[in-house]
Amino acid sequence: MKLVTFSTSDNDTQRLGIVQDGDLIDLTGAPGVPSTMRELLAGGDAALEAVRRAGESGGAALSLEAIQLCAPVPNPGKILGIGLNYADHVEETGMSKPEVQMWFNKQVTCANGPYDGINLPAVSSALDYEAELCVIIGKRCKHVPKERAAEVIGGFCCGNDVSVRDWQRAAMTMQIGKSFDTHGPMGPWLVTPDEVGDPHNLDIRCTVNGEERQNSNTRHLIFDCYDGIAHLSKAFTLEVGDVLFMGTPAGVGAAMKPPSFMKAGDVVRVEIEKLGYLENRVVAEDAECVIG
Repeated sequence: MKLVTFSTSDNDTQRLGIVQDGDLIDLTGAPGVPSTMRELLAGGDAALEAVRRAGESGGAALSLEAIQLCAPVPNPGKILGIGLNYADHVEETGMSKPEVQMWFNKQVTCANGPYDGINLPAVSSALDYEAELCVIIGKRCKHVPKERAAEVIGGFCCGNDVSVRDWQRAAMTMQIGKSFDTHGPMGPWLVTPDEVGDPHNLDIRCTVNGEERQNSNTRHLIFDCYDGIAHLSKAFTLEVGDVLFMGTPAGVGAAMKPPSFMKAGDVVRVEIEKLGYLENRVVAEDAECVIG
């Protein structure tokens, strides 16, 4: 299934939907279907079966062009990203292949919709893209062995780990440079594992203004999705709706010679086989002071 969080206008309440045959069926009020993606995932098989029934009943279909898609999980409890997780990306950075998984936090306020604008920060021009596979946790878990990690995955989606390179390099944790507002586009929908099959054999691609920058396959991950869940859950509980960004392949702007960072007006597109695509335009940030 392709599950979405959407609204019909900027001021509309976010709702759940299912995409079928290119149209969206609004799940609002469907029997047994919760009102948010995190609640839906937490509802397990019973909630997903209610969604299937609602889809089969053929409710009123909405055109995807007539609605606004949000991040599938607009308010994740945690957003975590892994660094240096494709061998070719390790090579282009000039760094050593990691022996231990290198995870960092992205603040949840960076979550962004699949077609919404990406801010060019008022404080930096070193704005970069990173096409990534995202894993969405579907079951609360701790100490999960690798061979059982698939059991806790609620779905997959495309992600762009937008990075502000000078701020990223200024601190050891990278957290601020990875967490500017709007710098976590995700979507366009959550695709359930049964539709994806093997998550470690998906083509992944990124273009900027139509120019190909990244082209790889998730089989080249150094640490795969199951490795990540097993490693992280040794340290802390993964909760329903948490999002894991699984790393980016070679081709980032910072590694080009000379470096090529995104500018206002650029359009960056991230595509992953079976998962759809993100397409976000870079817009100059409004640096107006906001208090309260």
